[in-house]
Amino acid sequence: MSFGESLVAAHAADQPGVHMRLNHVPVEPGGTGGTADLSVNQDKLGAIGGAANDLHARLRTDGDTARASTAEAASGLTVSGFRTGSAVGTVHDTWNAQVKTLLDACAHISNHLDYSIAQHAKDDAEISTSLAVSVISDYFE
Repeated sequence: MSFGESLVAAHAADQPGVHMRLNHVPVEPGGTGGTADLSVNQDKLGAIGGAANDLHARLRTDGDTARASTAEAASGLTVSGFRTGSAVGTVHDTWNAQVKTLLDACAHISNHLDYSIAQHAKDDAEISTSLAVSVISDYFE
């Protein structure tokens, strides 16, 4: 059970008769009522993957800007006997962990979209090849 589901379940247990309802957009006149199929535009996927890659590169550089000076400040404050030195050290460690998490997320998005584009191209090629073979075999039967 996800965190959100557990909150809904706990809230519903506290208040009997309360149910979760998802909002939706009403169907437009002449619309299909939500039966549209998934479509993938490789150019858009590529643009999103490229943006994630660019963000990763910038975050790697810009996210590291304050690392050395913050570590130096934490060390200097601690050596000088200030109790805030350990707090600045904690800020330093937390910042580095969060930048690493964001870097990992950007890399994951970029890599996954690159994989998706390649896999869709492979699937399209396989489908077009199998369709061509089935059409040709119809002529020989």
